[in-house]
Amino acid sequence: MQIALNSNYCLYRCQTHRLLQLQPFLLPCSTAFRFPTLSPLHCRAMASSPPSVQVRDSIDLTPKETQIFQKLLQVVRHFSLRTQLRVAGGWVRDKLLGKECYDIDIALDDMLGREFCEKVNDYLSCTGEEKQGIGVIQCNPDQSKHLETARMRLFDEWIDFVNLRSEDYSENSRIPTMRFGTAEEDAYRRDLTINSLFYNINTSSVEDFTGRGIEDLKSGKIVTPLPPKDTFLDDPLRVLRAIRFGARFGFILDEELKLAAGCDDVRAAIADKISRERIGHEIDLMISGNEPVKAMTYICDLLLFSVVFSLPPIFQPAISEECDRLCIGYIDAGWNLIQLIGSSTFNDEQRRLYLYAALFLPFRKTLYEGGKARKIPVVNHIIRNSLKLRASDADTVVSIHCAVEKFISLIPFIESTESIQISEAEWGIEILDLPVTSKLRILTGLLLREIKGFWRVALMVSTLLYPNDINHTQDISRITFGLEEVWELKPLVNGKDIMNVLQLKSGGPLVRDWQQKLIQWQLAHPSGTAEECLDWMRQKRPKRE
Repeated sequence: MQIALNSNYCLYRCQTHRLLQLQPFLLPCSTAFRFPTLSPLHCRAMASSPPSVQVRDSIDLTPKETQIFQKLLQVVRHFSLRTQLRVAGGWVRDKLLGKECYDIDIALDDMLGREFCEKVNDYLSCTGEEKQGIGVIQCNPDQSKHLETARMRLFDEWIDFVNLRSEDYSENSRIPTMRFGTAEEDAYRRDLTINSLFYNINTSSVEDFTGRGIEDLKSGKIVTPLPPKDTFLDDPLRVLRAIRFGARFGFILDEELKLAAGCDDVRAAIADKISRERIGHEIDLMISGNEPVKAMTYICDLLLFSVVFSLPPIFQPAISEECDRLCIGYIDAGWNLIQLIGSSTFNDEQRRLYLYAALFLPFRKTLYEGGKARKIPVVNHIIRNSLKLRASDADTVVSIHCAVEKFISLIPFIESTESIQISEAEWGIEILDLPVTSKLRILTGLLLREIKGFWRVALMVSTLLYPNDINHTQDISRITFGLEEVWELKPLVNGKDIMNVLQLKSGGPLVRDWQQKLIQWQLAHPSGTAEECLDWMRQKRPKRE
C-alpha cells in the first residue's frame, strides 16, 4: 500500500501489517488502508454532485420549545404589541432536516432585542415570576458585527433576541448604516439561503422570503441570497461559514460562490476586516466537526490557506509552494487512520489536537525569531496568532511534533535486535549504557513522561511520517507494558538521599543530573527498590564529585 500526496510527494509506504502496538493502544494489523493521491494542480475533495436531502414539510416543536414560544406570545398579547416573533437561521434549517437544535435566535420586526427582553421581564413581574438577567452584546462594525444582540434565559434555555435589519452603504464606507428592515430584507442580508429561513411564532409557519431556501436545502446546495461577492465583502467571515456548512452537511458550493470566495478582494477582506478570534472560532468548529478534511480541502481549493493560516513575515527554512496541499494530505491521512482504528481511541480534545498536529506537520521544523532572538516554531504562531486559540493548544501541538520525531527515532529499535546509537543531542539527555531493550524502555518512558496523556496522539502522528516500510515481527507492548501513565511515577530516591550519597550540603545542577539518571535506572528496573537504586548510584558515582 502506498500513501502519496502527488507524483512528487510520497509520505511513506507500508504493507498490510501491524503498524505499532502499545497496550492498550492497538493499530489494526489486517485492514487495507489507502490514503488519497492529490493532484499537483489542486485538491480534489469537493463532491461532484449534490446529495439528496430529506426535508420535512413542517416543524414539530418539542414541549420546551412550545413553552418558550407560548411565553413570548403571552408577552406580545399582554402589552398589545404588534411585534412579529420569528425564529431565524440555523434552528429553522436543522428542524426541517429533522435535527434537534438548542440555538434559538428570535428576530423582531419593530424593536431592539434589549427592549423586548425588558418587556419579558416586565411581564414576568406582573405574573409573579422571577425576572431574568439580560446580557447585551454590542455591535462592532469594525469587525463586521453590525447588530446589537440581547440574551436571556427562559425555561433553562438561552435565547438570543435581535431586530430585523436592512443595511445601506455609502459610496466611501464599508460600514453600513443600520435601520429596521422587513423580514424579506433581513432574509436577503443573511449569509446563505439555507440560513435565511424563518419560523413565524405568531402564525406557526415557515417563511422562505428568498424563494429558494427550502429548494437549496432539498438539493444540498450552498448559495448566497445576494450575489456572493457582495455578501462576502459585507462580512468576509461568511466565506468560512459557507465552507463549514458545506462540509458539515455534505452540500455543494455554488460555482459563483467559489469564484467570489477565492477572488483577491474577498481574500484581502478576510485578512484585514475580520478578527482573528472569529476566524479561529470557525476553523475550530470545522476541525471539531464531522468532516474536517473536506472543510480544510475547501479552504485549500479556494486559495484561502495562506490567508487563514497566516505565517510570520520571516521564517526558516523556506516552505514548498505546495505546502498547503501537503498539509491537506497529512490531515487526510490522519483522519483516515483515526477512522480505521475507531474514533473512540481519543477523547474530543485529543482528537481535535491530533488533527491540528497532522494538518501542521509540514511546518513542524519551521522556526521564526521571537523576542530576545528566541527561535519559535511557526506552528506556535499559527495557533496563537493566526487563529487566536488557547496558548495551551499551541504548546500541546508543538509538544506532539517534538515527540513525533523521537517516536520515529525509536522505530529502528523495534526493527533490530542490534545495539543502535541514539543521538543524545536529539533527546537532550545522556543515556545510560544499558542493553538495547532497557534503552528502549528508558527512552519510551522518558518520552511518555514528556508528552503525558497525548502520547497516543504523538504515536499516531509519527506513523504518518515514518519513511520506510514498517514490518514488525515483534510486539512492542512487551517492552512498553506497564508504562501507561508513567508520568505519574514517583522517584524512588529524593534529592536529600542523593545529597547524602554525594556528600553535598546543598542541591544544584549535580543533584538534578543524578535525578535524571536515577529516573532512567528506575525505568530500566521497574521492580527495583530505593536501596537497590542507591547501591547502583554508589557504584557509578565517581570517587571525586
